[in-house]
Amino acid sequence: MAAPGDSPPAVSFESCRGDLMAWATTHDVPHSVAQAQLGDLQPDAEVLAATQNQGEFIRPIWDYIEASVTPARIETGQRKLAELATPLAAIEAQYGVDRYTLVAFWGVESSYGAVLDNSAVVRPVVRALATLSCGDPSRSSYWRDELTAALQIIARGEAPLDRMPGGLTGSWAGAMGHTQFMPSVYQRYAVDFDGDGKRDIWTSAPDALASTANYLRDHGWRSGEGWGYEVVLPDGFEAALADETTPRSLAAWRDLGVRLTRDRPIPDEAATATLILPAGIRGPAFLLRPNFSAILRYNTALAYALTVALLSDRLRGDPGLSRDWPRGDRPLTGDERRDLQTRLSERGYATGGVDGKIGPKTRAALRAYQGSQGLPADGYADAALLDRIRAAP
Repeated sequence: MAAPGDSPPAVSFESCRGDLMAWATTHDVPHSVAQAQLGDLQPDAEVLAATQNQGEFIRPIWDYIEASVTPARIETGQRKLAELATPLAAIEAQYGVDRYTLVAFWGVESSYGAVLDNSAVVRPVVRALATLSCGDPSRSSYWRDELTAALQIIARGEAPLDRMPGGLTGSWAGAMGHTQFMPSVYQRYAVDFDGDGKRDIWTSAPDALASTANYLRDHGWRSGEGWGYEVVLPDGFEAALADETTPRSLAAWRDLGVRLTRDRPIPDEAATATLILPAGIRGPAFLLRPNFSAILRYNTALAYALTVALLSDRLRGDPGLSRDWPRGDRPLTGDERRDLQTRLSERGYATGGVDGKIGPKTRAALRAYQGSQGLPADGYADAALLDRIRAAP
């Protein structure tokens, strides 16, 4: 793989580009479209660099959340809720996904469409996906298939290219439209909700929002249920119970001393939820209902899913979090996160790989290590824990 920020070697990219054209033309892409889109294409070095700098994995979770859950984004989102009240009501009725969640996705993904007009952010989708197909060997087949799907969309005339200077545009990873669908996701879940005969997620907010609702419903969204709740833990709470995977009834959590913030009543004692501590025992705690898993299917990063969830609450008019984040903690650098994963793996704690991303498997490894050391097993990776592991024989 090319080093972050470097272009793939020209000969290598040229050869790979030829392979991509051959693949596409055997998968429902006319040769003329493949030639026009790929024939003289050059790689985008900034795209490869972006693979190493995904904010949802490398920034402190509070920084990531607060970059999206801002007063301006809340105000704009509430205005969009009023402007699109009629189509949002119809989308809710048809798909069972509430309008606040849908508009939260919209706000997080594209700032309610504002990003789509930002030439400093959007990129040609075909160029981005071709660069990734040739420059990211760990996921080359995934990127190749997404590139093929993008070419099929172009060939079928589904994208409004006349209104998109520079051709089909999207994110550095090829995600497109108001709610940032990958090309294959567009093919499977995009819908024509405004009735103009096109599945237009680029210029039609109703189409994009309904398409997102269609995706969430197919991935297990439960109508009438929320994503979960911020909760207050009792003194001396056993942090290992917050393992992200063990569901308990809300009544069982209550019996363990867990209560909803601001003394809100438990809505359904038989409903189940899992407990998470995204920043450890000293930060906010959340009970997650099954709908949170549907949000995670959109983007598997916990920071991303929690951002959508918390923005949806603010759009409803709920106040902010009752407990602050441990802002005094120094976040780990990418090298430090990889070092942490390496040292845990060497001690027999499976992290799921050394990639510098603190995901569910690494948090499980952290909890196991912390428990073996008599520490609160909250799965939180901070500088103090890394120093402890480094100092251990």
